[in-house]
Amino acid sequence: MTERAPYAGRASVRQWWTNGNALPYLLLLPSVVVIGVVILIPFFEALQYSFTNSSLLEAGTFVGFDNYTKLLSSKDFWNAFRFSVIFALANVVGCYILGLGLALLMNMEMPFRGFFRVALLLPWIIPSVVSIVSWRWMVADHNAVFNQIIQLFGGRPIFFLSNNDWAQFTVVLIKIWRSFPFMMLSLLAALQGIDRSLYEAAALDGATKWKAFWHVTLPQIRDVSIVLCLLMTIWSVNDFDTPFLLTQGGPANSTENFVLLAYKYTFARNDLGTGAAISFVTLIILMVFIVIMLRRQREA
Repeated sequence: MTERAPYAGRASVRQWWTNGNALPYLLLLPSVVVIGVVILIPFFEALQYSFTNSSLLEAGTFVGFDNYTKLLSSKDFWNAFRFSVIFALANVVGCYILGLGLALLMNMEMPFRGFFRVALLLPWIIPSVVSIVSWRWMVADHNAVFNQIIQLFGGRPIFFLSNNDWAQFTVVLIKIWRSFPFMMLSLLAALQGIDRSLYEAAALDGATKWKAFWHVTLPQIRDVSIVLCLLMTIWSVNDFDTPFLLTQGGPANSTENFVLLAYKYTFARNDLGTGAAISFVTLIILMVFIVIMLRRQREA
C-alpha cells in the first residue's frame, strides 16, 4: 500500500485555485450572498413566527404547533384550500388549452402574424392593478358594461361579484385572461424548436394532421408543458392581486385563496403567527405536488 504524500490534498487545492478554477465560484459569490440575505433570512424569520403567537405589535411567545393545529381544524383554511385547488386547476387547464391553440395558430403562416403576436401579449403586459380594476368596473354591478349588453339583448343582469358561483367563475376567467399570454409565448417557442423533418416523416407514413399533432407535437413539447404547468400552478396558488382587487375574497369567503387568507390573518386579525403558518402549509402542499409531478415526468 502506497503512502500518500504529505500535504498532497493541500497542494491539489492550491493548484486548483491557481489554475483559475475558483473564478466562476468567486463571481457567483455576491449573488449567493444577496440571495441568502433576501430569501433565506426572511424565510427562517417567518418560520420562527409560525411557532409563536406573535402579532404585528409584539413578538409573542413560543406555542409549538398550536398555530398549525388550529389552522387545520379551521373552516376558513379548508374553504381557502378548496378555492385554491379550483383556482389553480381551472387556470392551468384554461391557460394551457387557450395558449396552445393560439400558439399553434401563431406558428402558421398568416397575414399580420407579427401584429397578432404582440396584441395577444397585452393582457400579460398591462399592470395587474390597471387590468383587474378595469375588469371590476365592467362587471361590478347591474349597470356595468357587461350587464348593459346583456339587458340590451333582453336578458337579466348578472351579479358577477355578488353571487358565490358567479364570483368564482369571474375570478378564474379574469385570471386566465391575464395568464394565457405567457403560456402561449412559451409554447410558441417550443413549437418553433420542433424539427420539421418529423412532420415530413409522419406525412410519408400517412399520418393525418390530428395524428401528427398527437404523436409528434405533444411528445415534443411535453417537458416544456410540464414545467409551464408547474409554474402556472405556483403562480395561481400565490396570486394575491386577482381575488383581492376583484372581490377581497368575497362573497362569503368564496374566492379566498391561501395567500389572501394569510393576508387577512396577518393584517386584519393581527395574528402574525397563524398567517406565517398558512404560508408554510401552502409551501409544503406545493412542494409535495411538484415532487410528485417531477417524479412522474422522469418515469414517463
